[in-house]
Amino acid sequence: MTFYDRLQEETQADRGALYHIPFLQRGVAGELSLQDYIGFLSQAFHHVKHTVPLLMACGGRLPDHYEWLREAVAEYIAEELGHQEWILSDIRACGGDSEFVRHSLAGQATDVMVAYAYDKINRVNPVGFFGMVQVLEGTSIAIADSAADAIQTSLSLPNKAFSYLKSHGALDVSHVEFFKDLMNRINNTADQAEIIRSAKVFYQLYGDIFRELGDTATLSSAA
Repeated sequence: MTFYDRLQEETQADRGALYHIPFLQRGVAGELSLQDYIGFLSQAFHHVKHTVPLLMACGGRLPDHYEWLREAVAEYIAEELGHQEWILSDIRACGGDSEFVRHSLAGQATDVMVAYAYDKINRVNPVGFFGMVQVLEGTSIAIADSAADAIQTSLSLPNKAFSYLKSHGALDVSHVEFFKDLMNRINNTADQAEIIRSAKVFYQLYGDIFRELGDTATLSSAA
């Protein structure tokens, strides 16, 4: 079994728990309100704006024997530059206040996930960051397109309100193939174990963002 296949197998239950979070299920079913969708985009902005800084931090702390992986990180950086601005553009297309979101504070769950990513890189093991890549890239492939289509249909929003979701859906399959190849080149057992452990934690932390969004939506409905 390749390491990527083992990573997939050992995080299957964690992935399933994420996909069954009610807020995500409602998104795929087209049952989110406009406020819900803007809330999702707002938290996406607050973690996506850290993608390039996190990649830079990871690349800078990789040891010399991972020079090939550092080069791959540089490719990721080139691909990810400016994606947070796409999200703000989507918010504007929804009629939301993108500048308010830009200067707002992240939700607690988003803050914790980002903080864990920096801590993993700086204190524990920089390769652990690829556990986050596993979670975010894989989730995008699995549900981004279907959620975007369902939300767009139910809310009658223009295509320009979905540049982030639709760019991170099926069109992002090449990213997953790239990631798969990278993971299969990692043969250090301790590093493999760290990536699996990190992915399990990131599934929980990323899921907490949607749980928090769901709680906020419930409170708004009650009000």
